[in-house]
Amino acid sequence: MPECLYITMHPQNPNPRDLDRVVAVLQRGGVIIYPTDTVYGIGCDITNVKAVERVIKLKGLKPKDAHFSFICKDLSNIADFAKVSNPIFKLMKKNLPGPFTFILPGLHRVPDYFLSKRKTVGIRIPNHQIPLELVERLGNPILTTSLKDSDEVIEYTTDPELIYENYKHLVDVVIDGGIGGNIPSTIVDCSGDEPVIIREGLGELVL
Repeated sequence: MPECLYITMHPQNPNPRDLDRVVAVLQRGGVIIYPTDTVYGIGCDITNVKAVERVIKLKGLKPKDAHFSFICKDLSNIADFAKVSNPIFKLMKKNLPGPFTFILPGLHRVPDYFLSKRKTVGIRIPNHQIPLELVERLGNPILTTSLKDSDEVIEYTTDPELIYENYKHLVDVVIDGGIGGNIPSTIVDCSGDEPVIIREGLGELVL
């Protein structure tokens, strides 16, 4: 594997040239680590099966157990991958971009790795320019799964320099967007009749 790139980006105003370098890596099937509005995430192009398999292996999962979420660029993009009723669309519009993962009924376009047994999919639109710009330039959503430490005291790695040291032999790019958070997104299951919060995270849901 080529040497892992370490790219520093401004979180609100990332350099277009640097974004294009990362997108080129994603297009080649690369795996990246990038900042979000919650914790640092591991990602790849969701349409690249080999890249998704690399992330599954990196996380130590079995393919049948790997139900990841992915980042879309905006609400109009979500309709390509999930069924969204009018009430849920209004709920998402109030809360996105933001630190939420919405569980929705998936459509056929969604790769199997992202569908649960209930045929649902997790979708994020983080309030962070770097992942949103990457998705926009790539033209596809990117997988998002959080970095977790084995150390229970520091559950999520927040320092991009330490992340680089730990993952430089496992991924192709580490984006330094500053110190990350250590509280994950709030997960809202919208696959039933009423939205249900199944994990309390950083986001406080506005109903």
